[in-house]
Amino acid sequence: MCYDVAVIGAGVIGALTARELSKYNLKTVLAEATNDVAMGASKANSGIVHAGFDAKPGTLKAQLNVKGCAMMKELCEKLSVPYKNNGSLVVAFSEEEMDTIKDLYDRGIANGVPGLSILSKEELKALEPNLADDVAGALRAESAGIVCPYELTIAATENAVVNGVDFVRNFRVKEISFADGVFTLKSDAGELKAKYIVDAAGAHSDEVAKLIGDSCVNLVMRRGEYFILDKAVGDMVSHTIFQCPTKMGKGILVSPTVDGNLLIGPTAEDIEDKFDKSTTANGFKTIKTFSVKSCPAVSVRNAITSFTGLRAHPVNDDFILGPSKVNPQFIHASGIESPGLTSAPAIAEYLVDIIRNAMGDVTENESFNGTREDVFRFRHATDEERAEAIAKNPAYGRIVCRCETITEGEIIDAIKAPAGARDVDGVKRRTRAGMGRCQGGFCGSKVVEILARELGTEINEITKFGAASNILFDKTK
Repeated sequence: MCYDVAVIGAGVIGALTARELSKYNLKTVLAEATNDVAMGASKANSGIVHAGFDAKPGTLKAQLNVKGCAMMKELCEKLSVPYKNNGSLVVAFSEEEMDTIKDLYDRGIANGVPGLSILSKEELKALEPNLADDVAGALRAESAGIVCPYELTIAATENAVVNGVDFVRNFRVKEISFADGVFTLKSDAGELKAKYIVDAAGAHSDEVAKLIGDSCVNLVMRRGEYFILDKAVGDMVSHTIFQCPTKMGKGILVSPTVDGNLLIGPTAEDIEDKFDKSTTANGFKTIKTFSVKSCPAVSVRNAITSFTGLRAHPVNDDFILGPSKVNPQFIHASGIESPGLTSAPAIAEYLVDIIRNAMGDVTENESFNGTREDVFRFRHATDEERAEAIAKNPAYGRIVCRCETITEGEIIDAIKAPAGARDVDGVKRRTRAGMGRCQGGFCGSKVVEILARELGTEINEITKFGAASNILFDKTK
């Protein structure tokens, strides 16, 4: 079989691009190198929907950030993904930094960002009383929000699959050849053929591009460490709180999440190793120091976990989108750092428009359904809804994760969903089982049992995140 389009990489860019392609009568495959979707930057970032005042006017970042921000609420409603329009604040601590705030305001106006205003110290403290007393003022962006990045990626993939896209796991592309207008993509798992390729491989998109002889993608890996604090302090601030940005990024933020936790971070460190997702003592110190500067009540003693994400910083400081000069049927989607998550819906449209214009006569898929049925979440249901669900399926009456109130029925749903969970972390991202205070200490073994049973496999074959991450080993073999 020859596909019309092969999308490489099932992060948020690849997933939403595949979904956008499914609106048309095109044979599309979404090929992921790992065991699940959202395994790169899309599972480990701030989850911020940026307003768009930071990007340089005239860049793709600026254009697609503002457009993507405007699209996010409706998209999340259609895909049943948690989203909150909580707004953001860039806080200044001196008159010099207030000059930066004014520059950001002017840049935002040039970019067409709605709902921007500059707040005095008194106005800021009235909005966020837990901020430090030495704040000088802030830039307020009312259009900013928060979303769960991996839930958005999962939902987009599921919707794409329902609309006809094939999803292939564990397909790490190692070789690409081109003949008679068709690419052949080879991996250890086999090969795929496609007329067009969208390279959305994130940190590895430069490597994929080089497989066709294109060396134009120049990336620097930037590591960012985070802490997630317990829900008990999740309401310490209502807005996403930034400090004045530097050349390394938007700095240490303090932000609520859509799930009720408090997120602090990230650090910004350029590294060479694309697989180095370690957390460090220096990172811990930096996050602690700068988060307290914004909000003195923040305490890392409330941390329930820490994690590290890698973002692919393009040396030209802008998204790399469009046809390759080596082969115009190869479409770049590289260098998608912040505000990549916000821009993702707009990037998907941008990429698909390129393909449609190149292919010519592309008709719409009249059976396309862009709405994903809402996922049953026991923790959010009323007593009546819970009783009804349990009556239909007793598995909804068995709590597996006590911290997050996740039931066996929800875990089974996550496994059986289109492009469903195949490992422990896949269940975790889809249901939040294991994301509470105990971090899977109580529910982890039960999740492994359910996965083995539902997938019809031996329990020692269940992994944490695919590859060689087996939870249990049979020492007799």
